[in-house]
Amino acid sequence: MTTLQEAPATRSAPKKKVRRYSTKPRKSITLTLATGVILLYSVVPLLWLVINATKSREGLTDSFGLWFADGEFLLWDNIVSTLTYNDGIFGRWFLNTLLYVVAGAGGATFLAVLGGYGLAKFNFPGRGGVFAVVIGAVAVPGTALAVPTFLMFSQMGLTDTPWAIIIPSLISPFGLYLMWTFANDAIPTELLEAARVDGSGEFRTFFQVGIPLLAPGIVTVLLFTTVATWNNYFLPLIMLKDPDWYPLTLGLNAWNAQATTNGGEVIFHLVITGSLLMIIPLIAAFLLLQRYWQSGLAAGSVKE
Repeated sequence: MTTLQEAPATRSAPKKKVRRYSTKPRKSITLTLATGVILLYSVVPLLWLVINATKSREGLTDSFGLWFADGEFLLWDNIVSTLTYNDGIFGRWFLNTLLYVVAGAGGATFLAVLGGYGLAKFNFPGRGGVFAVVIGAVAVPGTALAVPTFLMFSQMGLTDTPWAIIIPSLISPFGLYLMWTFANDAIPTELLEAARVDGSGEFRTFFQVGIPLLAPGIVTVLLFTTVATWNNYFLPLIMLKDPDWYPLTLGLNAWNAQATTNGGEVIFHLVITGSLLMIIPLIAAFLLLQRYWQSGLAAGSVKE
């Protein structure tokens, strides 16, 4: 008599726990508080400037700084007074600043693009030395070079002229380094080789192939150099004596200093209004070029 043996029961394999990661960012109270502090640090001075530009000279001292004065809103009157004070010298200072930015910051951006493209896409003897010099120049503060620059320009007879501001502004070590690193990743070497095979010269390749790919980086460098030149104060202070060549930074400081001179007119309300008018072009530049600037900062963040 045969007995049927029962087949052993099959054990099911233990299920592995699948760890699911949430795609939602975690909330950080510390990061939120830090961001709020930075926001206040950035917005409160701008808010103070806008509010106090609506006050008279007396209203600046008789009212709270972060709120409007009772019964007066003199923003338009202050703007007109700022533009017409001292025979409209504010307009002259604005044009001077615009000249320094167009010639200095524009030239610095162009030279940084040329140098960065050449250092990124061409191999030549001494390239490592150039890199060391650029990094060293970035680390040197501009104030340390102010006195030697003044002595050199004084011997050449260029002080108290626009060239004393424009020529030093043409050199931007940080802009050169930024364009160097950006061009190294933004322009494929194979694309340049293909253009050369098709008979394109180096200048044509640079302007027709390289420049469109470098547009986000160019805008980023242009914004940095524009802000640096627009807000430049120390260099014009030691180079210029003639008020007709003052930029806005030096001119507004001269207005502010009138309160400490014997018989000088106190025009703090015009200084504040002029400061507000001074930052409007920078805000407009950042807003208009924001799309290119953000794409330039994000370039190279995704690995293909």
